[in-house]
Amino acid sequence: MFSKKMLWGNLAALFLLTGTSTVALAEMPVHSEQNSQFHHIEQPLGLKVGVAIAGLALIGLELWWFLLYVADE
Repeated sequence: MFSKKMLWGNLAALFLLTGTSTVALAEMPVHSEQNSQFHHIEQPLGLKVGVAIAGLALIGLELWWFLLYVADE
């Protein structure tokens, strides 16, 4: 049977595997002018929100791991 620690570990792994599988490809125009060094690439709103949520979730998981996790010894 699953222990509580194993369940949380599996949920975290599942979240990381499914949350980071999005790939965004940037396309350069064929005849682009070289006026500046950097070009603005518009990212979809869903991708921005997903990256922000994933980052906050990882920060929360890290804080929980280092501050609140008590190992069974």
